[in-house]
Amino acid sequence: MADLNPSSTLTYRPFAETDLPAAHRLSEAVKWPHRLDDWRFAFQLGSGFVAEDEAGVVGTALGWRFGESHASLGMVIVSPERQGRGIGRELLARVVDSLGARTVFLHATPAGEPLYVKFGFGAIGTIDQHQGAAFQPPLISLPPGERLRPLGATDGPRLAALASRAAGYPRDAVIDALLDIANGIALDRDGELLGFALFRRFGRGHVIGPVIAPDALRAQALISHWLALHEGMFVRLDVPGDSGLSDWLQGLGLPRVDTVVAMARGAAPAGDPALRTFAIVNQALG
Repeated sequence: MADLNPSSTLTYRPFAETDLPAAHRLSEAVKWPHRLDDWRFAFQLGSGFVAEDEAGVVGTALGWRFGESHASLGMVIVSPERQGRGIGRELLARVVDSLGARTVFLHATPAGEPLYVKFGFGAIGTIDQHQGAAFQPPLISLPPGERLRPLGATDGPRLAALASRAAGYPRDAVIDALLDIANGIALDRDGELLGFALFRRFGRGHVIGPVIAPDALRAQALISHWLALHEGMFVRLDVPGDSGLSDWLQGLGLPRVDTVVAMARGAAPAGDPALRTFAIVNQALG
């Protein structure tokens, strides 16, 4: 139910599908690269709230549930003309409350980090954003018996299982939705699925992610596959700061253009130590 913040004329209510065009305009106003289709994808997997006044939607925040114990939070935007009035804090409070007792993750800019700390979030790492079109992908040799292959029609459940093991919480819904819009490549050893990387349209061009692999060498092989197929195209990756990939990507011609802080409210999950997420889906969904 919509209600009024008594300290202003703003109305806060649940985010509806009809809010997508206004939300997209809002993200354009703060120079985010998201297309309307990127917003639609995020909305279809989650839920959230908007703030609006007589001029329309002036703030957004969304959350995504991963099973009963984990969630993420993102797409927190306030119109530049309305910033500094507590709108972001109110939207954040509503989304956090809607996610219940789950451990909640987010990725914060330096400007936003102090607000998240007040809500009980603590830093657990960093994410480096790399992007560009003037890259030179190398050929990466895989260990004997391993190969890259296109995804098969029956790979979906195994991809979701790998992603969930790497994360330490359920990723089934995210992977299922991605497979409707992304191309994929699998790392295979005698029929055993060891890792994978997805490639899709996003923002100014394309994004590689998630990338799930046992180690950095195999992650590099998966990433290099997509880069080799798309030389001269704008490609983005968001990689954990401790992944060991940032310097390698910069050396290929994909500069680091931003670093955000990965934060959690609650106990950080323990993923399978034999697997790693080397590139995330995006900064909202992790």
